[in-house]
Amino acid sequence: MVLFSILTPQELLLAFGVAFIAGCVKGMVGFAMPMVLVSGLSMFLPPDLAIAGLILPTLVTNGIQALREGVPAAVSSIRQFRTFLIVGLVFLLMGAQVVSLVPASTFLLMIGIPVSFFALIQVLGAQLTLNAPSVRIEAFIGAIAGFVGGMSGIWGPPTVAYLTALNTPKAVQMRVQGVIYGLGAVALLLAHLGSGILRAETAPFSVVLIAPALAGMWIGYQLQSRIDQVLFRKVTLLVLLIAGLNLLRRGLVG
Repeated sequence: MVLFSILTPQELLLAFGVAFIAGCVKGMVGFAMPMVLVSGLSMFLPPDLAIAGLILPTLVTNGIQALREGVPAAVSSIRQFRTFLIVGLVFLLMGAQVVSLVPASTFLLMIGIPVSFFALIQVLGAQLTLNAPSVRIEAFIGAIAGFVGGMSGIWGPPTVAYLTALNTPKAVQMRVQGVIYGLGAVALLLAHLGSGILRAETAPFSVVLIAPALAGMWIGYQLQSRIDQVLFRKVTLLVLLIAGLNLLRRGLVG
């Protein structure tokens, strides 16, 4: 079996477990799958293989999340957040161009500090909300998410912080995240087909992680459907805080 030429049966079993947990988190709050997969897989696999492994599960799960309520709803989300998407895409391309010029750790700290602060003070009880969408703020957050995404492949935390500040209903927030991350996942797939990280030897590994990720996502959906908007916000903020602290860790120690 080609998989056993690049990893052992034990490593494959552990990878299934990581993908399942990542799927559960994704199903509950709509984001953090790449963070969980990279953090978990990198504990026992080379970084390039960990990145290859997350590409297809991320693409498939985001597609399902975006289209869960049908194509018209997904198109509606694209229209509603078109400023975020357009500005984010432009800055993602810009960030990808300068990735070799500026240390990624600098940008990880730039996004990790405010995201951690935002999540922490809200977990502690403070309420930072936007009464209504603002084109300027949406463009600003989109620029940050896109640029950092182009530099590091991480665009979830600023996106979630913005949607949470708007107190977006959980069904809408899940769908919008699926649309935004799904488009990003397509870009990630194309980028790593070009980089050689996703190739004939590593693609089967990414393929076999789809099933446990989907199983975990289904479990996460069942849990999410049983919690109300208030609890959903709290769980989202907790995961966002963990994501922000993880960005700080990566920015400080690599």
